[in-house]
Amino acid sequence: MIEIALPGRNIKIFYLMLDVNGTLTVDGQLIPGVMERIEQLKEHLEIYLLTADTFGRGAQVADELGTIFERVSALEDGLDKKAFLLNLGGEKVAAIGNGYNDIYMLEEAALGIAVIGREGCSTEAIKRSDIVVNNINDALELLLNTKRIVATLRA
Repeated sequence: MIEIALPGRNIKIFYLMLDVNGTLTVDGQLIPGVMERIEQLKEHLEIYLLTADTFGRGAQVADELGTIFERVSALEDGLDKKAFLLNLGGEKVAAIGNGYNDIYMLEEAALGIAVIGREGCSTEAIKRSDIVVNNINDALELLLNTKRIVATLRA
């Protein structure tokens, strides 16, 4: 569990939901530095990779990272990601993504982080997230150093 003490609210994160394509990978290849940060986060959180699997490498990436893989529909516009999040309990989830199909999970999560990586980021994902970062490693490091989140989100 990761606890984030913000003025007026306390967030307790038990789960991390991650988009794969454009978030953890570029063209299906894992971004350098991600594996090391995921290893650290696995000590505190249960981690799920959710993807429509455009490049067909989602299960392999999950195996490499030692995380749970969940294939979602490319036709559901992210509603299946939202349902998965709500099943976990949205108030207990941090979500990281970049695509239009991530907007509902970013919006419903206790903490939604949009990543503007090499594949870009949907403007709706930016609008519906709590924090926007330039790359996945910055997003993961926020969870490893929660004072950064406090500095960004405090009122």
